[in-house]
Amino acid sequence: MTTQELLHRARQAKGAMALAGTEAKNRALRAMADALADSIQSVLTANGLDLIEAKGTVSTVMLDRLALSEERILSMAQGVRDVAGLPDPVGQVLTRRKRPNGLVIDKTAVPMGVIAIIYESRPNVTSDAAALALKAGSACVLRCGKEAHRSAAAIVSALRQGLAAAGLPQDALGLVEDISRQSARELMTASGLVDLLIPRGGAGLIRACVDNATVPVIETGTGICHIYVDRDADLDMALDIVENAKCSRPSVCNAAEVCLVHREIAGEFLPRLAERLTVRRNKEGLPPVELRLDEAAGAIIRGVPAGPEDFDTEFLDYILAVGVVDGVDGACAHIAAHSTGHSEAIITENAGAAKRFTAAVDSAAVYWNASTRFTDGGEFGLGCEMGISTQRLHARGPMGLAELCAYKYIIRGTGQVR
Repeated sequence: MTTQELLHRARQAKGAMALAGTEAKNRALRAMADALADSIQSVLTANGLDLIEAKGTVSTVMLDRLALSEERILSMAQGVRDVAGLPDPVGQVLTRRKRPNGLVIDKTAVPMGVIAIIYESRPNVTSDAAALALKAGSACVLRCGKEAHRSAAAIVSALRQGLAAAGLPQDALGLVEDISRQSARELMTASGLVDLLIPRGGAGLIRACVDNATVPVIETGTGICHIYVDRDADLDMALDIVENAKCSRPSVCNAAEVCLVHREIAGEFLPRLAERLTVRRNKEGLPPVELRLDEAAGAIIRGVPAGPEDFDTEFLDYILAVGVVDGVDGACAHIAAHSTGHSEAIITENAGAAKRFTAAVDSAAVYWNASTRFTDGGEFGLGCEMGISTQRLHARGPMGLAELCAYKYIIRGTGQVR
């Protein structure tokens, strides 16, 4: 099926999805989850072929993002069930005004229509995106990276079985078959067919969509996430948070890429940081973190001198840029110059410093004494997410069901004329 045919079918299916009631959608989601759980072997077989082809062409960390297991597939199925358990945003009255002339004006959440998602080699995005879009009453067209296409096709096949079993149109969910760049361009320029385009992936993909799309785009963010260790930080807490933010899963957008340290504690903290992230991890058989140091940090500990691009790079690997700054204002200035607006954290026991940092830093999520790894729809109680929006339009931060709805005004009168 061509991309255009897929889009036209989704367009035809969007009306049925918009009219589907909450119970019908939830019944479909539960059936989709069951079908996915029942298709573990076929999904694993497809994923194995993807992994064989990807080896040698992508990093070990990226292979981990691509790899599926029975546990991961069951977790994906559970994520779909979790979305079924969330409140339905469609039809919710966001605001109500009664005018002096008696008109009652309800600002009401409505489905977007056809949502297209272009994403890279993360098979779990397939089920997350489908579940959220369908629960929000929209049709969903997916276009994944070539490394994960077999896996995504097996997942979509299972999910479509569940849709059909629940009596909703299979064409409300589709996967683009063409894995060339042409299909991505078709989605970006499908005016009249695509109501919203969401790119999920690296900086190149997102920039291509923002620069070339003629359909509405929500810019999801690359994550150059910062952790600033203040002079009043609990250093043990800071070490725990930095290691978690960098090492728990370095290939995701909410992993820390930069650690900034107050100059007054750099002499004490940086040697402990190097020991924790390199020496200790080596002893424990864990991947050590390569530290890329600015001049001030390099005068205190050993590491790789930071190059011109290291504070502007989303490494997605066991690499951490480290810099020394003159306090909260210095940290905020550095973040303003280098951040992608995703997630930043301050580690401090000083409430005044935390208040200044959280007010000055203009990112979608700003933390005080917590890891940036919490920027996630599930962790925020939104269910699985469509992505992390780093722009300032209607959606910012983790995009759950509410952010996948538009709204319209429904006005009730008793014969009023103007």
